Amino acid sequence: MPEYQNIFTQVQLRAAPELGVPLKRGNAARSGVPSYEYWAGKVGNAQIGPIYLGFLGSLSLVCGLIAFEIIGLNMWASVNWDPVQFLRQLPWLALEPPRPEYGLRILPPLAEGGWWLMAGFFLTTSILLWWLRTYRRARALGMGTHVAWAFAAAIWLYLVLGFIRPILMGNWGEAVPFGIFPHLDWTAAFSIRYGNLFYNPFHMLSIVFLYGATLLFAMHGATILAVGRYGGEREIEQIYDRGTASERAALFWRWTMGFNATMESIHRWAWWFAVLCPLTGGIGILLTGTVVDNWYLWAVKHGVAPSYPQVFAPVLDPAALSGVTK
Repeated sequence: MPEYQNIFTQVQLRAAPELGVPLKRGNAARSGVPSYEYWAGKVGNAQIGPIYLGFLGSLSLVCGLIAFEIIGLNMWASVNWDPVQFLRQLPWLALEPPRPEYGLRILPPLAEGGWWLMAGFFLTTSILLWWLRTYRRARALGMGTHVAWAFAAAIWLYLVLGFIRPILMGNWGEAVPFGIFPHLDWTAAFSIRYGNLFYNPFHMLSIVFLYGATLLFAMHGATILAVGRYGGEREIEQIYDRGTASERAALFWRWTMGFNATMESIHRWAWWFAVLCPLTGGIGILLTGTVVDNWYLWAVKHGVAPSYPQVFAPVLDPAALSGVTK
């Protein structure tokens, strides 16, 4: 008996392109001729297009491109416009924020952080415009706005790192540089500077939700693939008319761990875990340096972490022993 295994999407349907739900003004606003891509069909829907950009989407892409150009050209200039060195050193190149002495100046010298502020302005504008577009598209299609609010949770963390916390600290130098390894180096230095971020309880919660969301999405994706031969990927139908796919999935997880989520509730579990990851992480970053200066000492004080044992005798000041005063 032939079986349909969808982990590799061995069967790819070809039919009239799906143009989506008709909008009030029809489909004229959607651009592009739909096409089918074989390799895209290996992992999901093979149809590419049509796409709707609209005014907000177009403006968002323009602002994002400006930010991308500012960051990229500054990185290229930092290696004397050498294309070979640019490609070779790209992971290590950075566009740094202004130094602390410039405080919160709107536009410090371009070469000393001004470009960073301009790039940040256009990038933030691009992200916020895309959020607004996401919200409005959901409403136009009669959907819930869950995607927009999940996106807003990620934007919250982005704004905390590059905008809200630097303002509370009084200088743009507290913000994250643009760059791959430089922003990772900033994270390591940030943790060391404030006594190890791992002792931050909101960071702990963020990691719990990060790993929890990863686990939930992996479990759910694997389950749907496992019951795909019974139509498990048609989850809407399985929600209101439970069929053999959801029956098997429920039985499997009851046998495995004594509890199972439903075809609907698993998405709510995963959504909340994913959203709470950047929300709690942003709170933890916001409290660092503004409320708590050293997370290790905070953890010792509140019984979260033990203090280091006194291995050696205290070092005495020779000047104090000899009676010499400053």
